[in-house]
Amino acid sequence: MLSDLFYAFLVGGALCAVGQVLIDYTKLTPARILTAYVVAGVFLSAIGIYPKLIDFAGGGASVPLTGFGNLLAQGVRDSVDEKGFLGIFMGGLTASSAGITAAMVFGLVCAAIFRPKQK
Repeated sequence: MLSDLFYAFLVGGALCAVGQVLIDYTKLTPARILTAYVVAGVFLSAIGIYPKLIDFAGGGASVPLTGFGNLLAQGVRDSVDEKGFLGIFMGGLTASSAGITAAMVFGLVCAAIFRPKQK
């Protein structure tokens, strides 16, 4: 149990550290870094590495943006197997719909509760 938490912390922390290094030492914008993380998750899922990383690190690998890319790729793969060509367009959103909905609902709740202060 404790080793699972350690591996999750180690992998999640490494992903965050790489992102911080990219922000500090490159001219990449945060939006490009976020996009690169999602694309990296899709690529690593396509070649079969990311599912093994999730088995190893659990939430440390599935929670960051690379995990979202893996989720999209896995959803498309499963949907194509089930529905054929149409699954390309349906799979990613179907697999990630719960997370997208949660982000929208929590964003709405926070916007309703908190008021921005003018600087």
